Amino acid sequence: MRTTRAMAAAATAVAALSLAAPAAVARDGMPVGPSNIVALPSVIARGGQLTITVDNCPRGGTASSDAFRPTRLSPVQGSNTARGTATVNRNARPGSHSITVVCDSRSLTNPAAFTVIGGVQGGLGGSSSTGATPTDMAIGGGLIGIAIVGGGVFWMRRRAEKRA
Repeated sequence: MRTTRAMAAAATAVAALSLAAPAAVARDGMPVGPSNIVALPSVIARGGQLTITVDNCPRGGTASSDAFRPTRLSPVQGSNTARGTATVNRNARPGSHSITVVCDSRSLTNPAAFTVIGGVQGGLGGSSSTGATPTDMAIGGGLIGIAIVGGGVFWMRRRAEKRA
């Protein structure tokens, strides 16, 4: 009974180790190239930072796209993965973009790796804005100032009522 349990435990351990080992190290004597290009976040605004992760790229490489400058991918210690951070151009066109990765002179392209979102086209003038305008800042600052003055007046009245 103990022998059966020990053999079952050993078989389970061997199966788990074989599944955890790197799947493909070489194919017909040739090293495997990059695979599984992942860009996070997958939807990003212009000027945002994109993290690119690539499997089967143990020595690092380069990632490029029409939406950002070529970016160096550094190896992740203890794994078969490379990672890098790219900044999306402020003038990148909205829509889907591809990423091409080159590792060990082998390349791979993910045709729809991420999507860039742009400003909203709205109103009669078709204005576009990517953040708070000076007018928005003035209105917000004015509302905060009014709230501070109103809170001070309320607090001073309450304080005067306690003394009377």
